[in-house]
Amino acid sequence: MESANGTAVKEFILLGFGVEQEARVFLLIFFTTLYVLTLVENITIITLVLLDTHLAQLPMYILLSNFSWLEMCYTTATVPRMLLDLSSPHGVISFQACFLQFYMFFSLGTTECFFLSAMALDRYLAICYPLLYPKIMSPNSCYVLVASCWGLGFLWFIIPVLLISKLPFCTSNIIDHFLCDPGPILSLACPPLGDIIFICDIFMNALFFSNVFFVVLSYSAVILTFTKASYEGSRKKAFSTISFHLLVVTLFYGSVGGMYLIPGAESQSEVTKAVTVFYTAITPFLNPLIYCLRNEKVKEALKRRLRRGE
Repeated sequence: MESANGTAVKEFILLGFGVEQEARVFLLIFFTTLYVLTLVENITIITLVLLDTHLAQLPMYILLSNFSWLEMCYTTATVPRMLLDLSSPHGVISFQACFLQFYMFFSLGTTECFFLSAMALDRYLAICYPLLYPKIMSPNSCYVLVASCWGLGFLWFIIPVLLISKLPFCTSNIIDHFLCDPGPILSLACPPLGDIIFICDIFMNALFFSNVFFVVLSYSAVILTFTKASYEGSRKKAFSTISFHLLVVTLFYGSVGGMYLIPGAESQSEVTKAVTVFYTAITPFLNPLIYCLRNEKVKEALKRRLRRGE
């Protein structure tokens, strides 16, 4: 927390989007609407799974309801703060609050990586080993898998966040972003940074490539299973379900990979902000539509709840 001249850095200033007042009002209305819709979508899915006794026992929907809760937490870690800064021109955030947001943002994003792998595993077992699936993916096993995703997600980036928080900061406390992201924070740190960037890259690359490899391997096995003659009748329905999963995976890993793994991507502030908006605000809004609200069982459960409410 110490700066080069020995004074403690107690707060940062988030520059946000750097737009005029009229554009700020438009963005405030747009992101508020998007955030509320995201919460409504995900709360609807969670409520349906909890209240529908059939869905509540199926591993796929146990995972999806927990994924919906994760999406709510993930977008809440960044969007409310962004809305506050859009309504106020100052954008001041304390040192502790900044690093708490950094930790929560990355931990929830890491948890999402593990959840996408867990859902890929679920589809792999359901399609490639249908007879063993009920035994392997029992509700209890599914809850253990869910707990493992949350636990690993919140443990993964503890060391990088602690290392970055101990750095001295020089000359400026202005972050050219709307959230506390490691790239802009590290650009304010006093050189030399030692091995911190290398250590952060190891954690990020290990997380990204291991999960992408697992997801690609799982869905490749699923697609190969679809080609068998025994799947002739149900191939279209099964592939439709998997295509929605693959779309969510592509949206998430495509934007995150482009942001944190392409050299120099984080140095382009406007591009960084646009991509960050996409995976912090847009994808949590799109995922429930892609994953659940086009799912026949979810739509049937929703119709049953609406009929009971009449």
